[in-house]
Amino acid sequence: MNSIPPIFISHGSPMLMLEPGRAGPAWQALARSLPRPRAILAVSAHWTTLAPAVSAAAPPPTIHDFHGFPEALYDLDYPAPGAPELAAELAAMVPGIHVDPRRGLDHGAWSPLRAMYPAADIPVIQLSVMPREDAAAHYRLGRTLQSLAQDGVLVLASGGLTHNLGDVVWDAADGIALPHVREFRDAFVDALRRRDLQVLLDWQRQMPHARRAHPTPEHLLPLFVALGAAGDDAQPVTAFSDYQLGALALDSFVFGLPENNMPGVTADSRAQRAVQ
Repeated sequence: MNSIPPIFISHGSPMLMLEPGRAGPAWQALARSLPRPRAILAVSAHWTTLAPAVSAAAPPPTIHDFHGFPEALYDLDYPAPGAPELAAELAAMVPGIHVDPRRGLDHGAWSPLRAMYPAADIPVIQLSVMPREDAAAHYRLGRTLQSLAQDGVLVLASGGLTHNLGDVVWDAADGIALPHVREFRDAFVDALRRRDLQVLLDWQRQMPHARRAHPTPEHLLPLFVALGAAGDDAQPVTAFSDYQLGALALDSFVFGLPENNMPGVTADSRAQRAVQ
């Protein structure tokens, strides 16, 4: 079975499922650049627990965990099969993990998966994040998943490089960023490219505007799981870079796949503009 590099996707607004903009085609191209997974382990910012938890529903129901959006969003479904046997395998690897037999797929998982694997024919399970634990704990959790990534399981971490809904500029065009959002994004990506773990794992103190970019940490924590699952030598490649609604940096990364193996997946130069 092929090794598959872990990925992090900033999943943005649920409206991307109806109006995919530039992100949808980039996610599709990203999927084409990867070996076909035997299963997907989605690490979603929208499942938060005190201790690690993994879903084992077969099949997992589609969870519409958002409010106030057009009715068409609530009609969408992602009928992927579950993978209880993979959940059991993961449970044997992570001490103290809770196996949830009923948990379905929240939009952190099925939003990008609808674009990446629209046939919904690859088994999917979810892994929670723990907002009371720090980045280092999630990095260590990711390291326990390395063998899964080496055995054909796509570790898909889904969150947001920035996530402060209170700063959303509803009429901002795609590619426009508030200055503090751009500054946080640029500093974080620079540290990621240098693989400066000391800075990355201490991001809340060392990144500019960290508390404003992430009033709560759950949307960034999945990234550290993917980073840990990638192994010590894996280099990050930017699969997509853009801004949405002024406050949401939509960067996506592949940890370990050479950039020239990702045809059609590019950073958007327009993402460097700022809201004045």
